[in-house]
Amino acid sequence: MKFVDEVSIHVKAGDGGNGMMSFRREKFIENGGPNGGDGGDGGSVYIVADENLNTLVDYRYTRRFAAKNGEKGGSTDCTGHKGEDLVLPVPVGTTVIDAGTQEVIGDLVKPGQRLMVAQGGWHGLGNTRFKSSVNRAPRQTTNGKPGDARDLKLELKVLADVGLLGLPNAGKSTFIRAVSAAKPKVADYPFTTLVPNLGVVSVGRYKSFVVADIPGLIEGASDGAGLGIRFLKHLARTRLLLHLVDLAPLDQSDPAEAAQTIVEELGRFSPALAERDRWLVLNKADQLLDDEREERMRQVVARLNWEGPVFVISALEREGTEELSQAIMRYLDERTLRLVEEPEYAEALAELDQRIEDEARARLQALDDQRALRRAGLKNVEESDDDFDDDEDDGDGPEIIYVR
Repeated sequence: MKFVDEVSIHVKAGDGGNGMMSFRREKFIENGGPNGGDGGDGGSVYIVADENLNTLVDYRYTRRFAAKNGEKGGSTDCTGHKGEDLVLPVPVGTTVIDAGTQEVIGDLVKPGQRLMVAQGGWHGLGNTRFKSSVNRAPRQTTNGKPGDARDLKLELKVLADVGLLGLPNAGKSTFIRAVSAAKPKVADYPFTTLVPNLGVVSVGRYKSFVVADIPGLIEGASDGAGLGIRFLKHLARTRLLLHLVDLAPLDQSDPAEAAQTIVEELGRFSPALAERDRWLVLNKADQLLDDEREERMRQVVARLNWEGPVFVISALEREGTEELSQAIMRYLDERTLRLVEEPEYAEALAELDQRIEDEARARLQALDDQRALRRAGLKNVEESDDDFDDDEDDGDGPEIIYVR
């Protein structure tokens, strides 16, 4: 199944049914009076978080959705049927945004969470509603109100406790295979991972956490290069970032320089995301001798001015992965406890989360605007290419073929 994490859709709630104008007509009953019923309400549109989904691919090609209209009122004071509501299931972790105003309508982070995105139209009134002592035969009715219609943007951010980031071939997929039952593709070439992969890491009885393998970043990812900008947003919901660095790259590049590249791209994409708790994980230690391993570790730590936790592992040989998993579990438990016991910590963390969301959305919107401008400029160039003066091309010179 193709991984789709951004779609634009149009939703339309049902219109309310019109009221009925009717009068009672029965044998031996004169002046029966009005008996026109009200119309039915239009159906509303809801978006519901479904834990059985993990992609928005169902909305990639079908993008217009409409709820049922309410039925017209009937005679003998019969009310029209209410229009059936439309329920659109989406994966847990989906953010719903109004495409016109860029306002966040809701964030579906819990299974079963339900969000109304378009209100159905109110029903019209039948002529029975207008009878009175001075208006015994009213011929007034009202029409149903139109249902809401709006353009929406759905953004999926995977829900994970831990996010992996690093250059291509840093060993992220190998690490997630080593600590969980997930089986992402592993190969000796860059960009093996094309979509995020989730793995559940079990640490003891009844203790586990979710780790997300985010496709590799490259220099310039925050400006749209490579696959990184598309998936950096998935790190916004994580609680802890693991920065994997290849200690023994095949191209003999400097591990410290590679680590610095990721730090810079992270900061350019979202300065608030760079403030998220981050651990340094030096991978592929099995490829080096002990002395060389220590020297490269000191170089990376010094270049980054690193003050946080540092782990040296070999994901392929599963060396140090168990200790790292245990440390992550302890960190998550302590974090959960602090959220309950320290209101200031919880408030500061909520503020950081909101800053990350806002900065990531602003960065992605800016890149979308840049792409739109480039497409518009290219179109203008193509149109101007058609305005050649044919009289200038009537010479005996060589034929000129314009290739677009």
